This record gives sequence, C-alpha cells and structure tokens, in this order.
Amino acid sequence: MTMTKLTPELLAKMVDHTFLQSTGTQADAEAAAADAARLGTYSVCVSPSMLPLATTTARIAAVCGFPSGKHHSSIKAAEAEAAVQDGADEIDMVIDVGAALSGDFEDVRLDIAAVREAVPGPIVLKVILETAALTDEQIVRCCEIAESCGADFVKTSTGFHPAGGATVHAVELMARTVGPRVGVKASGGIRDWAAAQAMIDAGATRLGLSGTEAVLEGGTATGY
Repeated sequence: MTMTKLTPELLAKMVDHTFLQSTGTQADAEAAAADAARLGTYSVCVSPSMLPLATTTARIAAVCGFPSGKHHSSIKAAEAEAAVQDGADEIDMVIDVGAALSGDFEDVRLDIAAVREAVPGPIVLKVILETAALTDEQIVRCCEIAESCGADFVKTSTGFHPAGGATVHAVELMARTVGPRVGVKASGGIRDWAAAQAMIDAGATRLGLSGTEAVLEGGTATGY
C-alpha cells in the first residue's frame, strides 16, 4: 500500500471527470468537458454518442460496450474506433462479465484483443472488470488477460452494477497483479476525499468521479 499525500491539484490530475447519464444531452456533455478543464482533471469521460465535443482543453475518454459489456466484440471494436475518430484519446471498455463468471476466459481475451486491435497505442485502453460481481480469482485472471492484450489500465467498475463499485480490497488485488506495469482505475461510489485517498493508497493510479468538484472541495458527492 502506497501512502500519497494528496492536494486538490494532485487529486484532480488523477481524475477522469465522468458524465455518463443516459438522460444526458449534448449540452450536458459540453458542460462536463468545460468543468473538467476548469477543475484541471486528467480527462473528461463521456458516452461515445456525445462525441465530438465542440471545445475542451481536457483529454477525452469514451466508454465502449457500456454498461453491460453484452455486445459482440466486433461491435465494441467498431464503437471504440468510431470514438477515436471523433476525438477520444482513451477508451474504457466493459468486458463480458458473464464470460468471466462462467470461466470463459478465452472469450474475455478475444473481446479485449478485438478492441485493442481496433484502437492501438498511443490510444489508452482501460478494461472495466465489474469487480464487485467477480471472485478474487476471477479478478486476477481478468487482470492478467488485460495485461497480456496490451491494456493500459484495468478498471474496477462501471458504477452502474447493482453489486457495487470500487473497493479498497479490489484495488489492492488489481495493483498487486498488474502494477506498476499497468495502471489501476478505481471508479464507482467514490464520493468523498477519504474514499479517494483510500483508493489511491490501495494502488489506484486513476479515479473515475462524477461529483469531482464536491470531492476536491472536501464535500460529499452524489451519483457515479
């Protein structure tokens, strides 16, 4: 476990400021991008249908196969490629969680590999595992597969699964498995400064937050 003394500025630089509401409008997405730039976050993360964003100085991340992961790999690959063409610098893809639960890890590998092939480096690929739904053994195996496919990050959660979001235990496990070779993104349910600090101390190198401003100000956020 790494203890990192955070400041608001340092924390902001580790955040993907996230706007993924299904009811969101284009204006909402543009406002989120403006907030990301104003707050100094690492990126803004939006749905691919919101791209391209008109103006932003923040990096742009887009989700892929979100939130269920129950999409054909070819569709995920095409979605990721289109998002990059529309300005995305990073892709956050969701694996087929059911395949992992069933032990079909070759299907998990093929899924990740298809997206990685469609969006090769320097585009950053983050692989969302939905860790709250998986056993420790399944988390480790999925992390190993993601690394073998050339992923840049493994990510805990979509923030939309009923089993829950990020936990310190899951982040520690992921960091032990792939760190420091692959980044670890904690997302889902991180709503205050203490939770953000705990995830970073556990090994997270990126955070997904929707209530970013409230967290940076030491308050309690709502939402993702």
